[in-house]
Amino acid sequence: MNTVCKLSFLACVVLAMSGCAKLDQPDNLEEVSVGDAYQAQYREPDVSRRDAEFLRSPVINARKCAAPRGGVAGKANGLAATALRGERLTRNDLVDVRIGDDETFNGDYVVSRDGTINLPFLAPIRAQGRLTSEIEREIVAQLIAGDFFAERPRVSVRVADFSSVTVGVSGAVFEPRAVEIGGVPGDQVDGRRQDALGASTEARNLSAALRAAGGVRPDADISAVEVRRASQRYILDMRGVFEGQNAVDIMLLTGDEISVPSRGCFQEELMRPSPISPPGVSLFLSNLTVPAAGNAVSAIGRDVREVPYGTRYLQAVIDTNCVGGARATSANRSSVLFSRNPVTKVSVVIERDIEDLLRRADRDDYDPFLLPGDAIACYDSTVTNISEIGRVLGQFGL
Repeated sequence: MNTVCKLSFLACVVLAMSGCAKLDQPDNLEEVSVGDAYQAQYREPDVSRRDAEFLRSPVINARKCAAPRGGVAGKANGLAATALRGERLTRNDLVDVRIGDDETFNGDYVVSRDGTINLPFLAPIRAQGRLTSEIEREIVAQLIAGDFFAERPRVSVRVADFSSVTVGVSGAVFEPRAVEIGGVPGDQVDGRRQDALGASTEARNLSAALRAAGGVRPDADISAVEVRRASQRYILDMRGVFEGQNAVDIMLLTGDEISVPSRGCFQEELMRPSPISPPGVSLFLSNLTVPAAGNAVSAIGRDVREVPYGTRYLQAVIDTNCVGGARATSANRSSVLFSRNPVTKVSVVIERDIEDLLRRADRDDYDPFLLPGDAIACYDSTVTNISEIGRVLGQFGL
C-alpha cells in the first residue's frame, strides 16, 4: 500500500472511530428532559453553569406528590396500637402450659393449623392472634366449667419458640410478593434459649416483612401502611421509623396481608437506610477502560457490587474507578446509567459527562439516587479513544 493510500485509509479510520465517540443522547419514553421521570435528578439541564437554577429537583419531584393518606404524623395509630401490639400467637408457635398442683395438662403444645391449642379433656382453645394472657383466662374458665377444679387454679402459658410466618406484601415495595419471615435456621439454634421460657423475636415484625419484600420504594406513602388481619383492616403510620421511633413495628401472623400505598412521587427523604428500606443496592457494573483494563483489576465482581442504600450516581461512578488516574489521559470520560421506573416498569438511560458532573455547582440537581438493579457503564476519554485508534492502525501495519 503506497503512502497516499495509507493516509487516506488512516483518515477514514480516524473519522469513523471519532464519530463513534460522539453519539446522540439516549432516547427515553419518559419526559426525562423536563424532570418528568421517576426522579427529576435524571434530567440534564442544558444551560450554562452561570445560568443554572440550583436544586430544582426536589421541587419538581414534590409537584407529583399526593397528600399523605395518614394525615398528621402520629394520629393514625390509636386503634392499631390497641388491636395489634403485643406478642400474639400464630400457627406452629410452641407454647409451654403449666397448671399448678396438677400434672395432667402440663406440657409443650404447638398451635395447630386451624389456629388452636388442644389440651387433653378440654375443647380446642383459639390461639391465632391472641395474647398468652387471653389463653390463660380461657383455660381457667374451661377447667372450672368442667369441674376439674373447685377453685380458680394457677395457670401459666409461656411461648417457648416462635415459628416463621408467611405474609403477603404488595404496593410500593421493590419486590411485592409473599415472604416468609421469622424462625431460626436449625444450625443457628441456641440450645439454652430454646430451653428457656418467655421466648421473644423481632424477626416477625412488620419492618422485617417490608425489608424482605425489597424495602419500601421512594414513592411509598408510609403514613398509611395497611395491615389486613382476618376480616379487619388497620392503618399504621410508619413515618416515625425514619426518626428513630419504632413504636408501630407490630408483630405479624401467618396470613396477614400488608399493602403500601404510593404518593406518586419520588421522596428524597426516603432514600436513606432504615429498618424498612432496602438492605442495599445491587449494581451491575462495567468498566473496561483505562486506567482500569478489566473488571478484575477494578475489583468489580463478575455480576454485581453492593453499595449502601442512598448512594448517588457519582459516588458509584467513583467506586467503579471511572474517575481518577492521569488527567491527560483519563479526563473527559463519560458514563451511562441504566435504570427502570419501579412504578411503570419503563426503562431509562442517562448519560453523563463525568468531568462536568464533578465540576458543576448544581450537580445534586442531576446526580440521581441509585435504585436496586441499576447498571452503570463507563466509556473512554478522548485521548484513550485516539490511543485505541493507533492500536488498531498498528494491527494493519500503518
